[in-house]
Amino acid sequence: MDAKINLEKIKSTKSIKELLEFGIINFDKPTTLDPAHSSLASSSQSRSDCTSFDVVDFVRKKLKLRKTSHFGTLDPMVTGVLPVALNRAVKLSGFFIGEDKEYEGVMRIHEDVSLEEIKKVIEEKFMGTIIQLPPVRSKVKRQEREREIKKFELLKKDGKEVYFRVECQGGTYIRKLIHDLGEEMKIGAHMTGLKRIRAGIFKSKEMVSKEKFEKAVEEYEKGNDKLIREIIIPAEIISEVYPVVEIKEEPVERIMHGQPVYEKDLENKVKAEKNQIVCGFSNSRFVGMFKVLNEVNVFAKGMFVMQEIRN
Repeated sequence: MDAKINLEKIKSTKSIKELLEFGIINFDKPTTLDPAHSSLASSSQSRSDCTSFDVVDFVRKKLKLRKTSHFGTLDPMVTGVLPVALNRAVKLSGFFIGEDKEYEGVMRIHEDVSLEEIKKVIEEKFMGTIIQLPPVRSKVKRQEREREIKKFELLKKDGKEVYFRVECQGGTYIRKLIHDLGEEMKIGAHMTGLKRIRAGIFKSKEMVSKEKFEKAVEEYEKGNDKLIREIIIPAEIISEVYPVVEIKEEPVERIMHGQPVYEKDLENKVKAEKNQIVCGFSNSRFVGMFKVLNEVNVFAKGMFVMQEIRN
């Protein structure tokens, strides 16, 4: 399972309709929406925090799509990487959400201590697997969960403001992480700013600002799709997250209609663990996401299959 999908080739050969039907925009989520200058705000808002839902709804309405979704919620006052799935790419949301995240932020410590003291506590108590209880205002069930902290760096200190970078397992609450650090040190601490700089394979250097997005849509509505093509990522980028299996062309149609992938349907013999998730392609065409069964003659069953987009 070492096939490499040429995303640039896929993007260049797709029509704009196909990209909008199965694409992703790596949106740079803002913090607040100003109705005097932004079409993001609803009529009931005078000035409000921008939620992740606001962003996906904005993208959907501007591009006149059926549906959109995001790959992992950001709090209203948090900025940065928010991948937005377009139309059928929404079906891939669950396959992306659990990926590792990376953040840069600022915490305010309530009592002044040295960076060395904070680093010592981080190394002892807040690296590797930690136990975290979601905050009271979270939408998930409040029960203790294990989360992995892969990196927790202190970048600099300015008075009681401490700048940090965290790389962690998806689903980690950074605000709670900072609060718990303050509690552990018995000095108190809270987060004053946070930006997500990576969500899985999506990075901050590739983000699209609201202004750039609005300009691209404006040009698209005038008949020029150059800018909108540039900012849409083919959803086939899922191939950079999950192993790729090559499926023969002949069985693709029946697989699209719900039949499993048989061993004989594969271009090459594949070694994969039972219940492993893989993505299937046929001649660079995305077929779908599959769970490996390894039963008699049956390789995998479909979790999401991509019906042909008809122009």
